[in-house]
Amino acid sequence: MYPIKLSLKSQSWLVAATCMVADGGFVLFSNCPPWQTAVVLAMTLAVNAMLAGPAKLSGWVAVAQAAVPLILLFAVGGRVHANEAGLLIAGYRAGAWLRGAPAYASLGVLAASGFTCSIVLGGDPVRALLVVAKIAVLPWLVGRYTTARRAYLAELEKRSAMEQADAKAAVAKAVTEERSAIARDLHDVIVHHVSAIGLHAGAARLGLPDGNTSLATSLRSVETSSRAAMVDLRHLLDLLHGDGSPGARQPGLGDLDELLDGVRAAGTPARLEVRGRQRDLPESLDITVYRIIQEMLTNALRHGDSSGVTVTLEYAPDSLTITSSNATGSGNGHSGSVRRGLVGIRNRAGMFAGTTRSGLDPDGRTWRTIVTFPLEVS
Repeated sequence: MYPIKLSLKSQSWLVAATCMVADGGFVLFSNCPPWQTAVVLAMTLAVNAMLAGPAKLSGWVAVAQAAVPLILLFAVGGRVHANEAGLLIAGYRAGAWLRGAPAYASLGVLAASGFTCSIVLGGDPVRALLVVAKIAVLPWLVGRYTTARRAYLAELEKRSAMEQADAKAAVAKAVTEERSAIARDLHDVIVHHVSAIGLHAGAARLGLPDGNTSLATSLRSVETSSRAAMVDLRHLLDLLHGDGSPGARQPGLGDLDELLDGVRAAGTPARLEVRGRQRDLPESLDITVYRIIQEMLTNALRHGDSSGVTVTLEYAPDSLTITSSNATGSGNGHSGSVRRGLVGIRNRAGMFAGTTRSGLDPDGRTWRTIVTFPLEVS
């Protein structure tokens, strides 16, 4: 705000100085005695300097400007062109900055000065009115018009800003409603079916005869996976509903222990190794790394043998590498589900400029997946 005020003040002084130069030049080139020239010049410079004053004093500036021609009229005969530029600017300021009675009073003073001087100097009433229109009414009207136009443009800008805000609010509302509709559909369809899967798996496990350990373990894995799926679905539903509470937080690296426990509960040993100095990751990357590890463990559960899976997090100053390795079980490790899982991992990694490598080790049995993310140097 201060630089703007400073600029306006500089411009007002520039206007005042220009009027002083213009009116002062006419005074100096007039054929008046030296003492009259000095007096008129001093008066002209003084009233024109007032044009640089505050806008609230525009009425008094108009009175001072109007008084100069009258003083010269009765003191030196009024033949000197003293403050014509100053009168025009004073009229403009009065019209632009004043409102109500002060504005019309200023116009009246300027008009009366011009009319009186014109009549006394031998002009007829019609000519006097033309003088009034030129030096008083016209500048005053231009000032009024300029202020009104500025206010109108400001109102248009304000209305446009309000319309843009309303449009953004409408879009946000539409998005929120659509997200809520999606959340309702997920809740009514998918959550119901996942819950049914867990319930039926639990009922089937409880109805098994004793001694069928392998099938009981598989059913318990189904229950565990269905509960984990329900937790993730509820997280997603909370996010779709716009719930920012802690319950709506997406899982990240801090939740790896729970993820590994779920794999162990399914009968597959799962190990986590962390190398290097751990560091905090951006939230979106933290969630992505968790989801990639989740997919790695899912592939190991489906296609690995009973020896288990090892996940390694290796922190370097400028990168993070996630490696999973497991011995392949039935199949050759190149089934369609594995390929789909790897495509998902590759797509997630690509969102953060990560690279993905996967395949069998030279021993022909160990499947290894490696994902590397670049990080800012810590």
